[in-house]
Amino acid sequence: MATPRPRNAAKTRADILAAARRRFATDGYEPTTLRAIAADVGVDAALVSRYFGSKEDLFATATEFKIELPDLDGAKSNDIPDMLLPRYFAVWEDDDTFLALLRAAGTSRVAAETINETLATNVAPALQSVTPDNDSVRIALTDAFVIGLAMTRSVLANPPIANLSREELSRWAGPVFQQLLVGPPPPS
Repeated sequence: MATPRPRNAAKTRADILAAARRRFATDGYEPTTLRAIAADVGVDAALVSRYFGSKEDLFATATEFKIELPDLDGAKSNDIPDMLLPRYFAVWEDDDTFLALLRAAGTSRVAAETINETLATNVAPALQSVTPDNDSVRIALTDAFVIGLAMTRSVLANPPIANLSREELSRWAGPVFQQLLVGPPPPS
């Protein structure tokens, strides 16, 4: 007979969130079940539902994240990639939360909305201070480029990209990132 889990609601809730993040990051949204998350923690699936409601609600809570960007006011355009890319790498490579969102965004409306909301509220205001024109287009293209890199490197694990060190990837991606965000606009 299994040892009963001590009663500690805060710890149990935190353990469920940690298990959900791991499951969503490794398995994706669709294959992950409340029952599997509960089993990982050693609780009943009804307790997961009691704390978080539906799978969609648990996913939304488990995948809340922020990206902390530096103040870019007065930054030189050549310095911007070096100021920002390490922050992005930390989110996609060191945080299961973003990886879970990225894996699920293609099939889950909640995941896609969470990414879009985070980009709009956390990323866009920081980037807007350096864009010389066409703010929304430049920021959206920069977001698309970064998400594409993250997907290729962390989800698809495409060897030429996945095997680059962060410094090597920064050297390759930095000029593109800089062009999209602060470079001259394309000719009309």
